[in-house]
Amino acid sequence: MPRKPLWIDRAFVFDLPVEMFPNVLERLRGTPARLEERLVPLSPARMRRKPGEGWSLLEIVGHLAVVEGLWLARLDDFAAGLDELTPADMSNRATDESDFNAREPAAVLGDFRAVRADFVARLEALTDAQIARAARHPRLDQPMRVLDLMVFAAEHDDHHLAGISELLASPAGD
Repeated sequence: MPRKPLWIDRAFVFDLPVEMFPNVLERLRGTPARLEERLVPLSPARMRRKPGEGWSLLEIVGHLAVVEGLWLARLDDFAAGLDELTPADMSNRATDESDFNAREPAAVLGDFRAVRADFVARLEALTDAQIARAARHPRLDQPMRVLDLMVFAAEHDDHHLAGISELLASPAGD
């Protein structure tokens, strides 16, 4: 099976019609359940195990919760009519400094579920015109609509879910 590319190396073509909003929203809504399905059966020790230089399973979930703040900030950018979206911290400092492995797995998963529920609720409240708003994505240097932000967030979720699957399939997996 081919290895997934690094997130930073991904390119995106944002051409999904706005009529696909409900489908993408359901994809975003389902991520907490998909994470819980994969991780809740594991021991806390397995969730905290670090694979060399990479993040543990628990740190991946924590990272998703941290990045949710970026998605919410970008919704604020759209609402404010800004021309450029808030940039991401590509160093992932907040994830690395949060010490997610010191927390209870249920709390980290619950935090992600809560912040994702906030994101979904804000998306559900948007009008069609708001969903179609666009601003420049700073790293990709291309326009991004709210719908595209949703696709981007869902792809980021899937990128990390695929990483979780790789970790679980490794010889140290449970």
